[in-house]
Amino acid sequence: MNFKDITVGIVSFKSEEVIFKCLESIKYIDNIIILDNSNDKKIKKKIKNIYPNIKIILSKKNLGYGVANNKIIKICKTKYFFLINPDTQFTKNCEIELLKSITLLKNKFSIIAPISNDKNYGVLLKTKKEYKLNHLYEVDYVKGFALLINIEKIKNIGMFDENFFLYLEEIDLCKRLREKSQKIYILKSSKIHHIGAKSSNLSFEFEKCRNWHWMWSSVYFSKKYSNGFYALIKYFPLLILHTIKIFMYFVIFNFRKSKIYYYRASGLLNALLGNESWYRPKINFRN
Repeated sequence: MNFKDITVGIVSFKSEEVIFKCLESIKYIDNIIILDNSNDKKIKKKIKNIYPNIKIILSKKNLGYGVANNKIIKICKTKYFFLINPDTQFTKNCEIELLKSITLLKNKFSIIAPISNDKNYGVLLKTKKEYKLNHLYEVDYVKGFALLINIEKIKNIGMFDENFFLYLEEIDLCKRLREKSQKIYILKSSKIHHIGAKSSNLSFEFEKCRNWHWMWSSVYFSKKYSNGFYALIKYFPLLILHTIKIFMYFVIFNFRKSKIYYYRASGLLNALLGNESWYRPKINFRN
């Protein structure tokens, strides 16, 4: 087992402000694939000038997080896929500790996630305290900004659900893996620095996108694992509340917050109506 068995995959979208520090922090893994969802020819040229061996795919269409990662996985020629966000940076020994864990587990895992600088990082449900081995802890869910994925294992369950455009796609993946009794771990000896919500430099345009999709994905996830009636009962009161806040903030001239709640309400309404995750941040794709 060596670093040649791992491919780093990065889905970027107007990520120039953070991606170079991310790439600089990768010390041992040479196989790197970037899929840029903003069709940014300039950033491709800049990256290629510094890192000529990195494979960069420009997408003419904004595919979203899950679809883009699935595309990288399909062309990946290694056994393992290290999915990272462009606003992450490896700390010392991050890659070495992950490689050790692969060897230790002898391929008997689906996902291994390093921990981050954020104290709130990690397990979204309960930690499997009964299983601890060399800083590895078996868990139910991990956050999606850094995931070392066993490609064979996730292909068996269909990879990422491509109905998600942004948010909760990794939670959905983990849930499906756990339903098949697959192993998911956090590795406390491997650390990564995650800036958080800095993957794109679109400022308020990205903020609108984030709020719309968080609401849409939340409702879709609820529908997927319960039913439409339960989702309606759970989220309709929130839709009413957000609608009230749209007008409340508009009246007091806080137009920014009024717009935020408009996009949150729109995401909720579209998901409750069963519409696809259609909202996309507005950018000029010409370079």
